[in-house]
Amino acid sequence: MIPVGKAMHVRDYSRQILRWFLATAAAAFTTCAMVWLGANSTTAGMVFLVLVVWSASRAGIALSLYMAALCALSFDYYFLPPVRTLQLAGAQTWVEMVSFALGCVVVSRLAERARTQALRAEQRQADVGRLYALSQEMMLSEDADQLIRNLPGLINRVFALDGVILYVSDNDRFYSSRGEVPASIRAHMQGLTEGLSPTLVPLAGHHSTSLMLGLRSVGGLAWRPESSLSREVSAAISAQVSIAVARSIAIETTARVEAAREGERLRTALIDSLTHELRTPLTSIRAASTTLVESEGLDEAARSDMARIIDEEAARLDLLIGDAVEMAEIDANVVKVKMSPQSPRALLEQAVEESRKTLASHKVSIVVEKEDRAGGGESAWFDPHLLGRVLRHLLENVAGHTPPGSRVALSCKRTDEWLEFCVEDDGPGIDVLDLPLIFEKFYRGKRNTGQRKGSGMGLAIIRAILRVHGGGIEASNVPGAGARFRFRVPLIDREPSRQ
Repeated sequence: MIPVGKAMHVRDYSRQILRWFLATAAAAFTTCAMVWLGANSTTAGMVFLVLVVWSASRAGIALSLYMAALCALSFDYYFLPPVRTLQLAGAQTWVEMVSFALGCVVVSRLAERARTQALRAEQRQADVGRLYALSQEMMLSEDADQLIRNLPGLINRVFALDGVILYVSDNDRFYSSRGEVPASIRAHMQGLTEGLSPTLVPLAGHHSTSLMLGLRSVGGLAWRPESSLSREVSAAISAQVSIAVARSIAIETTARVEAAREGERLRTALIDSLTHELRTPLTSIRAASTTLVESEGLDEAARSDMARIIDEEAARLDLLIGDAVEMAEIDANVVKVKMSPQSPRALLEQAVEESRKTLASHKVSIVVEKEDRAGGGESAWFDPHLLGRVLRHLLENVAGHTPPGSRVALSCKRTDEWLEFCVEDDGPGIDVLDLPLIFEKFYRGKRNTGQRKGSGMGLAIIRAILRVHGGGIEASNVPGAGARFRFRVPLIDREPSRQ
């Protein structure tokens, strides 16, 4: 198979040979036509001059001079006396021949200059169009990091180059439109950004330039072939790429600062919330324990009430600390999904059993679609520990926001891609103003029919756990029937490693 570069070279060489052959044929045909028509020397000279001008405007100075030589020989041989010879007789004949030759040279030069200027104008127009297309592509890209990764391929495509390499010094990374970057090019471009002389590390076949933003270098750009773009176009491309790189760096820096600020805000909010929430049960516990220790003459009923207060507030304190620990684990990305084949019904029944004390005054029902008469159903691969935590948080939330005697329905069904769970109650529902915010950290709804107080982290923990598991959750109101929480995880019916 012939390489692409060699094939293009052979094609260009064939075109050149064809042009010279056609020029020779045109000169021969014109000469024969004028001899057959019996044209005089003046007419022949004008026709040959037009032919030379046409060839200069179409094919360049070299071919036009070749055409001028052919026309001069034909003009002398067939139209200047003595005809049929290459001799020139008399001063007038010499003047005609010299005038014709000089005229051919002058008009060839003028035509070549006009042709070159026209080609340059067309090239500048094409370059402006390409630069505009590049700037449009860059402006339409909303993801700055993705734009940096795609820039070499974009420049390569817009300007029809053979290979583009981009180096960003801020993160010391290379991006190429043709795979791996050779070590020599890496060293050269790193030297450019450090202000070293480019001659220290040769870069054969490539054009390289440093990307400057003001007086600071933000990277380097290289492409091949070396002479494919003009200096003006190279400078314009470098300026646009420099702006794109600077924009990416600025966005990344802003994101880091914003993330640090948000993290600090969340830590402050967590500390403030926990300080407030922990102080309330601790105050109750201290007051009850002090009453038990210092008060004399308390009857058995009063002592029992104090002990009950201590137990309830200690349980509440334990719940708050557990929520804080869970959220800290999720924020630290230490939560791992450990899948195993499980029965969805068993998961729901286990969650109800573990929340039995919380749901003591509620009517609970469980429905699982597509299960056999024995109630076993098909198993699926999921993490029972994580999904159990999700269900317990949801059941605690339902119990805290619905009156005693409310109905709580748990269900599960399979779709083509998901295993969907639903927790539904017939309580007062969720305020429409709260719906977009209930999964945010520390947010408590405006409506609270229950007497229990929480940390405001339960639903945020649920959403974070489901994201780790590859799923999601949504909340809605059931018309005339309370609130509904529907969550899903990917349906995997075989061992993940054997999918």
